[in-house]
Amino acid sequence: MSGTLNNPSLKTGRSFDLGKMDLRQLWIAYLTYPTILLYFALAIASAFVSAHFFAGWPKTLSAILAVVFVYPIVWYMLHRYVLHGHLLYKNKWTAGLWKRIHFDHHQDPHLLDVLFGAPVTTLPTIAVITLPIGYLIGGVATAAAALSTGIAITCIYEFFHCIQHLNYKPRSAWIQRMKARHVLHHFHDEDGNFGITSFVVDRVLGSYYVDAKARPRSPTVFNLGYDVEQASRYPWVMKLTGAPPRDRPDGARPDQKRTA
Repeated sequence: MSGTLNNPSLKTGRSFDLGKMDLRQLWIAYLTYPTILLYFALAIASAFVSAHFFAGWPKTLSAILAVVFVYPIVWYMLHRYVLHGHLLYKNKWTAGLWKRIHFDHHQDPHLLDVLFGAPVTTLPTIAVITLPIGYLIGGVATAAAALSTGIAITCIYEFFHCIQHLNYKPRSAWIQRMKARHVLHHFHDEDGNFGITSFVVDRVLGSYYVDAKARPRSPTVFNLGYDVEQASRYPWVMKLTGAPPRDRPDGARPDQKRTA
């Protein structure tokens, strides 16, 4: 197991390297992964609550569509300004959170263990985004519908995120393009292509780029700016990792070939 995963909050009991898996193996891992199973259960439970207190189709559909519209915008803002920001690692009390939810993933992008967010952080975030939207539209019923929608979108995001790091070339041209943009985010310049399944917000806010020729390679693409110098000033992430931050993923060794 990678040294990246030297984190007591990770107790999955197994480790998956997406760079060594095919699509069938991904489906098996995805559909049996505890975090995903929890998401499925909560999405279904929320849908039942919405059905039980049903507010009518106009309000229910309005809540669903509102979440579908708002979710990628909020995700973009969190990804760009929080997960790629430096504030969390500079604080002793939030350094471990930042390490788990994003730094580990950029240090070794192919590890499924740190690709999925921890439910203790993802579920409250989803609830904060979706519940107020739904409740304002139609009360408890539409709040539950909004929450169910947010969790379902998260499941979709997580699966396509896996595809983007999988040793597999998608047949669909649009998935190929989506994967190519995300690979650039991880292996060329992290300050762009923040979307997962859509890059509309990237286009609007000027962070979208299509190939490596569009901008120079970032020296912090794997460490998000938490380099050895920063680690010496703010050592908490490094202490949790058990080693200095890397300038390339742990799995990127000369004897390992990846399929982009």
